[in-house]
Amino acid sequence: MTQARARRRDRRVYVGSHPLLFALLAATRGRPVRRLGGTLLVHDASAYREALTRLPLNRTAPGTTGAAARTALAGSAEPDRTTGGTTGGVLFDQEGSGHRADRRGLAEELGAAGVEELRAVWQPLLVRRPAPLAQGGEVDVVALARELAGSVVCRLLGTDADPVAVAQAAAAAAAASVRSHLPGPHRPGTQAAAARTARTLQSLLGRTASAPPSPGRAGGGPDRDALGAMVAVAAVNTTVAALPRAVAWCADAGLWEQAADPVLRLRLADELLRVTAASPLLPRVAAADGTVGGCPVRSGDRLLLVARHAAEAHRRDPDALAPADPAPAHLVFGAGPHACPGARLARIQLADTLAALAPYRPVVTRARVDRRAALPGWRLLTVKATS
Repeated sequence: MTQARARRRDRRVYVGSHPLLFALLAATRGRPVRRLGGTLLVHDASAYREALTRLPLNRTAPGTTGAAARTALAGSAEPDRTTGGTTGGVLFDQEGSGHRADRRGLAEELGAAGVEELRAVWQPLLVRRPAPLAQGGEVDVVALARELAGSVVCRLLGTDADPVAVAQAAAAAAAASVRSHLPGPHRPGTQAAAARTARTLQSLLGRTASAPPSPGRAGGGPDRDALGAMVAVAAVNTTVAALPRAVAWCADAGLWEQAADPVLRLRLADELLRVTAASPLLPRVAAADGTVGGCPVRSGDRLLLVARHAAEAHRRDPDALAPADPAPAHLVFGAGPHACPGARLARIQLADTLAALAPYRPVVTRARVDRRAALPGWRLLTVKATS
């Protein structure tokens, strides 16, 4: 078991799902910022942070995360004449006061107290799901991650829908939305498929539980419904992408001793999230002229912000005994007003999963890349115990 083996396996998720894009990013990472026509590839940590915190961004331009989110889940958000931003929307495509208010509400929900409350949702699952390992059986970590993510989303949004069905619908909505925003010609029915998967997800989330959502939770009108669906899409897809990859890396690199140590475990979770980078690439579009990493940027230029390179995931292996500097490491969760409010949730979820699996010292028995998912990840990842 070595870090090199872990890196080779993890590389398969990029080569298997986005081979041309991965080759392009690898070929251009020698410079902090590289321009290819109207596109800037941003690899350096300081330039990456500058793009997210100092350069005005068009959050609804075609090909961006916000555009895909709006098309799939929100329709057209209305302009706010007072602030110049947008009302409604689904967080990723918002600007102005609407964006700040929804981010603030979600951040409060996913703060220390909120995450501690959510642990009661997944801890029983982390007892039940790995149990077959004790009898020599195998466990699919992707299925575990899917149920965990779906359960958390259902609790957050106050719905009594089936967690696995919600997770599957959120994955389908994200994949269809991304396909509808890829450059070049689309297959017939691509837009219709995106709309259909979005309706399925929103229908599932409409099954309200007896206990109403808290004020910070989605619910109560079209905008809240769209925000709830966006929370589901983001939480499910990042969890299902990151958690199995982190477990595979831990198994291949022989890091279970660190995972079993309550002092090192959280640091290991941070390190694994850094190298797996669930959202390895952030597509953005400049809304005004400026500079990034000393390179001139024109309004309308496309920016490909390479999170995994900014966090040095391609150079530095995970090690809780010698962790990376937290500043660049946390860039996998964005920066400034574009930082992910679910970072704490992801960290604690992974740490608890590692704690549940560590006693078994599992190894990977089968791994299949998900070639259709919105984010690079595994479609199947089974493990079995060695102790």
